[in-house]
Amino acid sequence: MYKLGWFSTGRGEGSRGLLRAIHDAISSGEINAGIEFVFCSRERGETDATDIFLDMVNDYHLPLVSLSYRKFKSGRHDADDEGNLSPWRIDYDREVMKHLRGFRPDLCVLAGYMLIVGPEMCRDYDMINLHPAAPGGPKGTFQQVIWQLIENEAERTGVMMHLVTPELDEGPPVSYCTFPIRGGPFDDFWRDMDKHSVEEVKKTRGQQNELFRAIRKHGYARELPLIIETIRAFSEAKIRVTPDKKLVNADGNPIKGYDLTAEVDRIVKGALL
Repeated sequence: MYKLGWFSTGRGEGSRGLLRAIHDAISSGEINAGIEFVFCSRERGETDATDIFLDMVNDYHLPLVSLSYRKFKSGRHDADDEGNLSPWRIDYDREVMKHLRGFRPDLCVLAGYMLIVGPEMCRDYDMINLHPAAPGGPKGTFQQVIWQLIENEAERTGVMMHLVTPELDEGPPVSYCTFPIRGGPFDDFWRDMDKHSVEEVKKTRGQQNELFRAIRKHGYARELPLIIETIRAFSEAKIRVTPDKKLVNADGNPIKGYDLTAEVDRIVKGALL
């Protein structure tokens, strides 16, 4: 059976929803895989939201490993160094890997994991993460991505899973889906944008702007299906990561991301009316 490692900070409903969706897909036989462990970067008692997440992991009878990054850096002389690869962060990753000795996941999924992963952990595990844009698209949070799409008057966007590297959002694409942000209701929203500057819209309407909301709606609807279809593709050996961190298809040929647009569109069809 294909073995997954699951990394999360367990901050809220989003983290729980991701775990629930994969657990249900595995339990129903939709994906032939198993979650070998769940790692949480918070421990019980730190936040109510994380406690709920930890309860869910226990209810699913999944092996749970927790190590609080807040407690780990407390008292460190370099605790005020907020750099992504500051010494305390590298040491934290090393401690995490010690806690995970004995587990041998085929693939690790970052699902609401709020820490940048350092080079040693990236080397030892094949890790994937979600990014709310298509390959070659904007970097940053979904809010930053959408505003860049609007500013650039983009025709299409998408969602991708990428290989995790120490450089935020810089890992090569593993899988993706795309969708148009023109036609249908989008055109009316674009015409409305023509009457105002993007900066004006940001200040007056912000994320309540109809074009922003429409792009976010269509992207968000595809995130869970993409994650599920990506894990399915890995579990069925349609794609895999080589020891030198290259993505290849079932024939062993290098590819620049696995296009799951058709599969994801089929899942979300009718849900976005």
